[in-house]
Amino acid sequence: MEYRIKTKEKFHIIYISDAEIGASQTEALQSLLLSYLQQPVKNIVLSLKHTQELNQHTAETLMRVHQQFYEKDASLVICELQKPVEQFLKEKELFDKLNITPTLSEAFDIVQMEELEREMFGEEDEEMQP
Repeated sequence: MEYRIKTKEKFHIIYISDAEIGASQTEALQSLLLSYLQQPVKNIVLSLKHTQELNQHTAETLMRVHQQFYEKDASLVICELQKPVEQFLKEKELFDKLNITPTLSEAFDIVQMEELEREMFGEEDEEMQP
């Protein structure tokens, strides 16, 4: 799997270069994404701009990884989907279960908004404790 990573203050952007993410790349992608949950900056924006095809295993793996991120108070936003990938996710009824935006800019906004919400709710929880 070919990719590049760009790091910002609140998140990392992972650009996948592969036109197809097959079974072997799926495991590599899962390991890569989950490794960020151990870092101080956990939030990920995943750009699939060049990806034209996903298989069922890859889509289900992305769904599980997505859930793991949110369980660990981290964001995983997928953006720049190509039409075949978007259509596939819709057919498999996964599109609405993932955090997907059309553009990088919108993905950045979502991550920053979710980070603010976590900070605000974290402060509220601290204030509620005796």
